[in-house]
Amino acid sequence: QVQLVESGGGLVQAGGSLRVSCAASGRTSINYAMGWFRQAPGKEREFVAAISLSSGRTSYADSVKGRFTISKDNAKNTVYLQMNSLKPEDTAVYYCAADSYGQYPLGYRVGNYDYWGQGTQVTVSS
Repeated sequence: QVQLVESGGGLVQAGGSLRVSCAASGRTSINYAMGWFRQAPGKEREFVAAISLSSGRTSYADSVKGRFTISKDNAKNTVYLQMNSLKPEDTAVYYCAADSYGQYPLGYRVGNYDYWGQGTQVTVSS
């Protein structure tokens, strides 16, 4: 089992920055990749970014490319999402996810990940 705990969410003005973190515990050695997803009220959960825990290769949704950066600290079993130039449409609950199968590297589908955190709220005011 893998446990994921997000932190760092909050309220920020448009144009501002925020960093959210995801700390993994348990059988972290089985994880191939980590991802960030977000879900706004009334909308489906959508892919934001993913990172390979071995190669560091990354993938981003077009909507955040150039503004968000995903990174990892393997020694701390922690993945970060640095969010810059935030927009009101970035407002959502942000979820961390772990892929322990590696069947679809850096997958963008919810089903590509088998462990999820509880989420952290990010609110961007206009």
